Amino acid sequence: MKIGIIADTHGNLEGWLQAWGLLQGSDLVFHCGDLLYHGPRFEPAPGYNPKALAEAFNACPVPIIFVKGNGDSEVDAVFVQAPIQTPYAFAQVEGRRFLATHGHLEPLDKTLEQAQRWNLDYLLTGHLHVPHVQRHCKVTHINPGTVAYPLSPDERLARKTCATIIEGEVAVWDVESGTAIITR
Repeated sequence: MKIGIIADTHGNLEGWLQAWGLLQGSDLVFHCGDLLYHGPRFEPAPGYNPKALAEAFNACPVPIIFVKGNGDSEVDAVFVQAPIQTPYAFAQVEGRRFLATHGHLEPLDKTLEQAQRWNLDYLLTGHLHVPHVQRHCKVTHINPGTVAYPLSPDERLARKTCATIIEGEVAVWDVESGTAIITR
């Protein structure tokens, strides 16, 4: 089983296409929010094309589970054919339990408590634009980072990234170089 994880595309078609090169072959993709709009915080990045990105999402041969981010609107949902769920999306795949959320509504520790109560295997978040993988009791928290606007102060992590889970092994990928920068 291969699960793809992406977040914070912010309308960046180029970033999605680079990530798709690494996510291809996934059985399922989770998108942890902020799909199309870059917001007033950022200038449009090279590759910004929200209409074409929505079309790419719609043409994706793999199911994508979307959660709503703080930059997503009802108008975005008109262009994306799959539902954009809020504040959580839950899925059970081959006996593994996943909870995806953007991560902007509650502190991470509260969401992790919920994940542990629900006996989840994976908590997937976005929002911070910083890739992160950490185990908390029996829940693995994964933030895939962003393919548009990296914000990590750590130069090693200040890259455009996505993540995969392949047979239980987590990797965060630099989408431009195709190399894994975090593995667990």
